[in-house]
Formats: sequence, C-alpha cells, structure tokens
Amino acid sequence: HAIMQLEKELGVQLFEKTGRNTTLTRYGEEFLICTEHTLETLDAGVENLQRSARGEGLIRLGFLRPLGVEYVPRLAASYLAEHSDKRIDFTFHTDVTGPLLDGLEAQRFDLLFCSRPPEDMGFRAVPVSCQELVLITPRKHPLASLKEVDLQQTREYPYVFFSRTSGIRVDIDRMFDEISMEPKIAYETEEDQVVAGLVAQGFGIALVADVDAIHRDDICIRHLVSHESFSHTVYMGYMTGKYQLPAIKRFIEFVRESCS
Repeated sequence: HAIMQLEKELGVQLFEKTGRNTTLTRYGEEFLICTEHTLETLDAGVENLQRSARGEGLIRLGFLRPLGVEYVPRLAASYLAEHSDKRIDFTFHTDVTGPLLDGLEAQRFDLLFCSRPPEDMGFRAVPVSCQELVLITPRKHPLASLKEVDLQQTREYPYVFFSRTSGIRVDIDRMFDEISMEPKIAYETEEDQVVAGLVAQGFGIALVADVDAIHRDDICIRHLVSHESFSHTVYMGYMTGKYQLPAIKRFIEFVRESCS
C-alpha cells in the first residue's frame, strides 16, 4: 500500500514484477540513488549533532588583529591540547571592534576578543587582558629624547589617532578628557600597524597599546608619566540568551580560568 501511494505521488512506477520476482524499474533505480544520498546526508547530520553534544564542533572567533600575533593563537592551541580527545575546530577573523560587534550581533561569530562593547548592545563582556598605553614617536622627534612623557608635553605636536570605529579610541579620548587637553589630530586610521607606519614616516605621534605590532626599529616607544587610567582593557564578548554549544561554553570557562 505504501509503495502504491508513493508511486501515485511521484507519477511513475517504481517496481515491476518479473515472474515471481519484484524488481526496480529504471525510475525506481534513479529514486533509490536519491534515497541513499538523502539517508547519508541525514546520518551525517545526526553524527554532527551528536559530536556537538559531546563537546566537539566549531568555535568561531573574532578578534583585534594585534591579538592574533600571540594571544588568541596561544589560547586556542592550549584549549586544543587540553581537549585532544575531541574533534574541535576554530575559525579566526580579525577586524576592529565596531565591525566585530556587528558580526557577533549577526551571529557570524561565537566569541570576540575586543574592546569593551557598549552596554546597550546586551553582550556579556569579561575582561581578559590589560595593555599599557604608550606614546610612539619618529626616531628624531624631540620627545624621543625623554625617558617618560607627560601628555601635557605633547600639546603642540600633531597626532595620528585611531578612528572612532576602534574601541581603543574611547580609552584615549577619556585620557585627554581627564587632563582637560584637546590633542591636535592630524590623521585618523584603524590599524595599529598603520598608525605605527605613519608615525615612522613623520606624520605625527600616537598613543597605542604596547603590543608586538608597534615594536619596530624606525619608531621610539615612550612610557607615559604614571597614571592609573593609561591602559586599554581587552574583553571577551559573547551573546547572552542564545543557545551555545558545549564546546563554546567550555572554551569560555577555559578563558576565564586562564585569566584568573
């Protein structure tokens, strides 16, 4: 009865009798191949879901480019080493904070490592790293002769600033607000390496996080006169109220424990 109903729905005959035997027609053979492929796909889907339930699967990371030099790769490698009995994969995407947050909101990423998200976006933000903010100058700049620099001493010099889509810009703006100083912003850009490159060629001085990308022979790095707020905090950000795979939950806890 089921076969007759299926043949009626498809509009072709799938089986035919040859003596005492029942064989597939040409259309039945074609449909059998499609059915086998469908079952293979379904089995693969079931296996993938079962792997996810066992704490395996894909973790999609978005992060600031300087964090991709060492910090994020080291975290991911340590996590894989600790869970070598499971099949876990990562994807890695770099950008500045603004687009990264948009990607998290659109669920293109599971976790971010970036500057602090605005509270109205509803993301959970966990501080994971604190970076010292330093001043960089061209090699022959007058400030390069100093061991430490007071921000007030930079008042007359043009700055290369991070654009407003960069999360670090919030921290830098706050620093100048605290000392009631308005910097001379000559240029704005997004990436640490671009800022360092412009400074090296004499386009201005800059405030940057002390990361590997700015350590180069053609610029000078100077610490700022001690001030507790002269730093930039990196956060692990993720969405709340959404289902997360066990592998993602475990990685979040791993990062928390690594930073505690």
